[in-house]
Amino acid sequence: MTLHEPRRTAPVPPSPSWRNNRRCAGPIDRRHWLRLGGLSLGALAAGPSPTLAKLLAAESSHGDVDREFSVILFWANGGPSHIDLLDMKPQAPAEYRGDFQPIATNVPGIEITELLPRLATMADKFALVRSLTHERNEHSGGTHRFLSGYASRAANLNDAEYPELGSVVAHQLGRSSRETPFFVANTKFYGGGPAYLGPGCSPYMPNPNPQTSTGNNRYDPVPLYNTGGDRDDLAISTDGVVQLNRRAALLRRLDALPRALDSAAGMMSALDQFQHRALAMLASPRTRVAFDLTRETLATRERYGDTHFGKSLLTCRRLVEAGVRFVQCQAEFRLRPETGVTSNWDDHSVNSHIFNAYREKLPSFDQAVSALIEDLYLRGLDRNVLFVFCGEFGRTPKIAYQDPSRRPGRDHWSKAMSVLLAGGGLRMGQAIGATNARAEEPVERRMDSNCLLATIYRRFGIDITQLLHDQLGRPLPLLPHGQPIPELLGA
Repeated sequence: MTLHEPRRTAPVPPSPSWRNNRRCAGPIDRRHWLRLGGLSLGALAAGPSPTLAKLLAAESSHGDVDREFSVILFWANGGPSHIDLLDMKPQAPAEYRGDFQPIATNVPGIEITELLPRLATMADKFALVRSLTHERNEHSGGTHRFLSGYASRAANLNDAEYPELGSVVAHQLGRSSRETPFFVANTKFYGGGPAYLGPGCSPYMPNPNPQTSTGNNRYDPVPLYNTGGDRDDLAISTDGVVQLNRRAALLRRLDALPRALDSAAGMMSALDQFQHRALAMLASPRTRVAFDLTRETLATRERYGDTHFGKSLLTCRRLVEAGVRFVQCQAEFRLRPETGVTSNWDDHSVNSHIFNAYREKLPSFDQAVSALIEDLYLRGLDRNVLFVFCGEFGRTPKIAYQDPSRRPGRDHWSKAMSVLLAGGGLRMGQAIGATNARAEEPVERRMDSNCLLATIYRRFGIDITQLLHDQLGRPLPLLPHGQPIPELLGA
């Protein structure tokens, strides 16, 4: 089974809670998205194959959700080293502190690594949370814990047991008039997914790589942006729009066809109105151009950088401006072979020389992230768009040397981690919380990682105390625990 094929399970009988928890049907990846341009009548109208129309039909209204607020999640899968990036300890023993020195930012008292000089000039426009923690040290288990708020039963799970943050947001957004998908990602996270909310609450993924949902850590960076060439896989051509319109006319002529295949999901009465919306969304100029970086000036593209980081974050900015409510992208980087074998942040000694890896990747990271933050403020997006950089955990403060070459690395460490936030109408220019002298554990403002989720849900206007229902109808709180971070909210 590939990532974009639906998991086939037996239909769940309707329960009394069904109206409050309609399951979405999907998923919407490149194959299904593009197939609408040459789609068979049965698939578009009522077939078992997931379609954008059925995703739209699966939406339901959920209270006072803020439809102006958006999130860009730049996910350092593998786990970034807090002690080498955002929570440095220059006075720690040599076996802890690493190769790099801290530099002052433009906010007194806040220091970050010397490898991020551009970000150091704009610390008033971002905030650091240095005291988050949770209990899971596995990659997929940690990702699941961090992004769902729930500890999974399995340690190394490919697919989520509880829905990840973006899927919950997609489920909660409700009916809205728009011309773009509400949830977009470059690829699936290891341990992520919509779980019981259904695959339609997965993101639209232009070009997903199934390896990203496994323990494999050597895949090439997965583009969110248009990679160019003769074939444009990320947009719908003029011919494609013509074909969509022809199929819409055909549907109008043959709308009396039976649609029993979807009757178990209780969605057929809604499909007609959403078919039009699906066609309009796909044919929309916003959809066609959101991924097209050539629409940006050369100066802007150069400011972000002609790199995976740069093109990814520029595309993220374009997507939220086009109306996407949640964009998540893996922050991957292909190292030189002599530096390491991975493209993620899993910098064990056996995977990479962690300090050389940071010397390679952080200059383009610094350029791209600082350009995005600058744009959030220049374009007035800082009030309603939140940028989040983090991974599933931090790295061991003590350096390890397991590789036969004796190169340095750091292992998994969920007892402490740092998160960088920018915009979102939150209070910037501060560092919240602190770890001990060796960055081993929080000693000030110790917070469960659920507090970050609770903060994001609060900004979306999503009630974290509400109950969702799994396939068996069991009520589950959206978050089992955790409260919003008052320092960020200005409370």
